[in-house]
Amino acid sequence: MIHSLQFRLLMAFTLVIVVTISAIFFFIYQTTRSEIRQFEARTDDIRAGRMEIELSQYYYQQESWEGIQPFVEQWGNLQGRRIILTDVNGTVIADSQGDLLGKQYHPDSPGRLMLPPWEKDAIGILYISPASSTAVDIASLQILYKAIGRFLLWGGLVAIVIALLITFFLSRRILAPIKALTLTAGRLGKGDFSQRVQFKGKDEVGELGRAFNSMASDLERAEQLRRNMVADVAHELRTPLSNLRGYLEAVRDGVKKLDAATIRSLDEEAVLLSRLVDDLQELSLLEAGELRLVCQKEDISELVKQTAAAVQAQATARGLMLAVNLPEKLPLVNIDSHRISQVLRNLLENAVAHTAKRGSITVTASQKGNWVEVAVMDTGEGIPAKDLPNIFERFYRVDKSRARATGGSGLGLTIAKRLVEAHGGRITVKSKLGKGSRFTFTLPLSRETTEKDR
Repeated sequence: MIHSLQFRLLMAFTLVIVVTISAIFFFIYQTTRSEIRQFEARTDDIRAGRMEIELSQYYYQQESWEGIQPFVEQWGNLQGRRIILTDVNGTVIADSQGDLLGKQYHPDSPGRLMLPPWEKDAIGILYISPASSTAVDIASLQILYKAIGRFLLWGGLVAIVIALLITFFLSRRILAPIKALTLTAGRLGKGDFSQRVQFKGKDEVGELGRAFNSMASDLERAEQLRRNMVADVAHELRTPLSNLRGYLEAVRDGVKKLDAATIRSLDEEAVLLSRLVDDLQELSLLEAGELRLVCQKEDISELVKQTAAAVQAQATARGLMLAVNLPEKLPLVNIDSHRISQVLRNLLENAVAHTAKRGSITVTASQKGNWVEVAVMDTGEGIPAKDLPNIFERFYRVDKSRARATGGSGLGLTIAKRLVEAHGGRITVKSKLGKGSRFTFTLPLSRETTEKDR
C-alpha cells in the first residue's frame, strides 16, 4: 500500500495542501506581527507623550519631584511596563520597580527629554521599556487564530478531503491502463505474443500503450522468424547430413564402393554443409553488428568489372549474355571492397540461376547525389508480387522445388541486404513475372568526393 501509486498521489496532494496552507499562515502571521509592532510603537509614543505632560504638570504644581514615586509605580502596573524617571544628570528620581532609586542610570536606549514650554531648562528624562517580543508574538498568534486560523484549518481539512476524492478517481483512471499493461506484459513474458493492450488515449499512457503494442508485434514477428529459422536451419542441415549418412552407410554395408565418384559426392555434400554453416555465422555477425568492415576509397567501376568477369564463365556455360554498362567516370565510393564484391557476385549468381538460356544479364552503375547506385537486371523468370516482400528473408525461396537444385542456402540475399545496410545504403528489387528482375543497391561516396562537390 505504501509503495502504491495511489498512496503516493495522495501523499503528494496532501503535502502540497499542507505546504500551501503553512506558507499562507506564515506570511499572514509575519504581516500581522509587523502591523501589531507598528501599532504598539504608535501607542507607546502616545502614552509616553501623555505621561510626559502629566509629569510636567506635577512638577509645575509641586515645583519638585517629591512624592512622584507612587504615581510612577501605579503607571507601571497599569501599563505593564517599567517606567524610570531621572534628572538631567542621570540620577534616578522614580522607578516603577523601586530598584534604582537614587542611583545613576545607564540606559540601553535614549529616553524622552522633558522640556515644558513654561520652563527654561529640562526638568528630567523619561524612560519607558518597550513591549516584549514574546507578548507581541502571542498577540499576533491570538489575533491570527481568531480571525483567520479557523478558516485556514477548516479549509485545509476540506482540501484534504477533496484531494482524497480526486486521488481516488484520478488514480483509478491512471492505474486502470497500467494494470492492464502489467497483466498483458506478464502474459507476453510467458510466451503469449498475441497479447495487446486495448486503450487508445492520446496522452502519455496512450503513447505507452502504442509503444507496447508495437513492441509486442515486433516480438511476435521475431519469435515467428526465430521458429522459421530453426525449422529452416534444421531442414537445410538435414538434407546434406542425410546424404552423407546414406553414402557412408552404403559404403559400410558394401552396397557402394568408395570410389572417386562416391568421394566426389561426399565432398559436394560436405562443401554444401560448410557453406551453409559459414553463411549462418556471417549472418549472425551481421545482425549482431559485430562484422567488421574495412572501408576505404574504391573505384566501383573496377570492382563491377572484376566481379562480372568472375561470373562470366557461369553465364557462358548456361548460354547467357552478361553485359556491363558503366559511364566513363564514376566517383570513388567508401566501401569494404571484399564485402561489396560479395554482394554483387551474389546478385549475379542469383540472376544466372534464374535466367533461361539465351537470356541476358546487365550490370549498370550511376551517381545519384551523394550515392552510387548499382543495378543488376536480368530477363529471367521474375518474382511473383506476393513473394517480393519476403525475398530478403532467411531461407526464403520463390520456387520451393528448386531448393536443392540451385545449390543455394537461401541466405545469399539476406546477407547481401545486411552488408549493404552495414555500409549505410539500401537494397531494393523490382520484378515482373516472366519478364525479369532488377536488383538495385546504393553505396556512399567517399568523404573527399562529397566535400569536393560542395
